[in-house]
Amino acid sequence: MSDEPIPLPTPNAKVRQWAMFCHLAAFFGLLFPFGSLLGPLIVWQLKKDLDPYVDAQGKEALNFQITVAIVSMIYFLLMFVLVGFALLGLVVIAAGILAIIAAVKANEGQPYRYPFTWRLIK
Repeated sequence: MSDEPIPLPTPNAKVRQWAMFCHLAAFFGLLFPFGSLLGPLIVWQLKKDLDPYVDAQGKEALNFQITVAIVSMIYFLLMFVLVGFALLGLVVIAAGILAIIAAVKANEGQPYRYPFTWRLIK
């Protein structure tokens, strides 16, 4: 017997597309206050029953955006001692890059796990 994992079938194109939208919905934060949280939440809630892959990627996207929101609030408070400006800028840039990477991976059918994420939603 081998210890190699059994490869999972690649989700179909529709499923991969909705998983990608779960990650990209975070960019609603550029248009609306709290959009980075509401976008992934809405897409995940509407499409989580479509496929377990969409459900897992939606939870991952939402958990990451919750983590980013918490860290951003802490860094916003640190702006009063000036260090928060640079740290908040780094978080915003890193969150955007990681969301794009996650969207690309999800569209390829590869499950993506964000680094440094507090996973509140199981």
